[in-house]
Amino acid sequence: MTISSAGIGSGIDVQSLVSQLMAVERKPIEQLKTAASSIQTQVSSYGKVQSLMSTLRDSAAALSKSSLWTQGTATASDTTVLTATSSGSVSAGEYDVEVSQLARAQSLYSRAMQPSEPLGAGSLTIGLVEDYGPPPKYKEGTNPVPLEFTDPNTTLSQVRDRINAAGAGVVASLVTNLDGTVQLSLTSKNTGTKDQIEIAGSGGMGEFSYAGLNDVGGTMSVGQEAQNAAITVNGVPVESTTNEFKNAIDGVTLKLLKKISAPVKVSSTSDATAQQKAVEDFMAAYNALNSYLRDQTKYDEAAKKGAPLQGDSTALGLRSQMRSLLQGTNAASPVYGSLASIGFSTSSDGTLKLDTAKLKAALQQPEEVAKLFSSTDDTMAGNNGFGVRFSTRIDQITRSDGVLSTRTEGLQSKLKRNQTEQEKIEDRVARTQARLEKQYQALDTKMSSLNALAAQVTNLSNLYYTS
Repeated sequence: MTISSAGIGSGIDVQSLVSQLMAVERKPIEQLKTAASSIQTQVSSYGKVQSLMSTLRDSAAALSKSSLWTQGTATASDTTVLTATSSGSVSAGEYDVEVSQLARAQSLYSRAMQPSEPLGAGSLTIGLVEDYGPPPKYKEGTNPVPLEFTDPNTTLSQVRDRINAAGAGVVASLVTNLDGTVQLSLTSKNTGTKDQIEIAGSGGMGEFSYAGLNDVGGTMSVGQEAQNAAITVNGVPVESTTNEFKNAIDGVTLKLLKKISAPVKVSSTSDATAQQKAVEDFMAAYNALNSYLRDQTKYDEAAKKGAPLQGDSTALGLRSQMRSLLQGTNAASPVYGSLASIGFSTSSDGTLKLDTAKLKAALQQPEEVAKLFSSTDDTMAGNNGFGVRFSTRIDQITRSDGVLSTRTEGLQSKLKRNQTEQEKIEDRVARTQARLEKQYQALDTKMSSLNALAAQVTNLSNLYYTS
């Protein structure tokens, strides 16, 4: 068996020589890898730009919503009588609220009887009425529920259980008296006069019937009449079937707790705190984007090195567009026509600053600040609010066919071409290395053969001259 190693026959360091030649051949690959790393950094930079743009768009969209400028808070001067909470858009003001009665659910009760007393077979029909009539006006969306009792030994507890299982909007219970007798009690599940109980019994269930105060044949008595809640708001009477009033005062929900003759003061105000925070969130989002674009496009004079997006026209264009949007005016409000008018200013590096005292003063007129940010005008773009402008423009930039996606796709295509080129050169280098190794192996073999021949000639010569 022959063992060969490149260079043994010739004395040439073939492996070292081939390695050095391959290092020269691989130079373009190293250059491509450096370029790929730079492209990947740019892709990552644009990913961050996309994220910051989305945050700015969302904060601008919040400013563009009219609900932000009408939301508010509500308070009551005596929370033992009623509570007041904001339920959306409020109209700022103060209101005197008097609570004249609370809502109540109707309840009926039967005669007293023994718990085990058999009632006999029969039927019941239970319904909820808004008006007993005649004819009765049943609650909208409901129909009377019929119940059949075929067992002549039906007891009061069985009647109670069947009523509760029927889903008729009525709760049945048994009240036990001191003498051990029981009475069937029926109570409407809901308060107010739209949930009054009508019940008709026949046969053994004839014990239970009620069709209003004018029903002389009724066998059940009224324990508590149904009653609506009643209040006055600045002297104007308002009723509710429950103890909750929604929008008796615009954007305010009142919950009654007890009846009182003295008025309770209810105040509603615009939520300036939430509005100020929304403005500050917009500023923070803008500054984050501006700072990132500034840092990514600058040239470090000391290090003699450019940032990943230095000289990138797309990145520079985005920063310019955002600055241009800031500097616009809005004719929708005669009071506040620019961001500067509510306290914004711009520093030399493009950073937004805010005079909070000036903003708070402006928010005393939220309806005018609302126009500055949320107004829309299909015929005059100059009347669109700044929230609308920013959110609309950034939507165009960040959508699937927008400039950010287009630029990112271009970079990714460039990265793919780079990788393809690397693979081509790697293949060429591998083939070149294989060819050189084969050639040097052949040379080494030839040199080894020549060296052996020379040694034989030398040996023969030495023998001739010594003989």
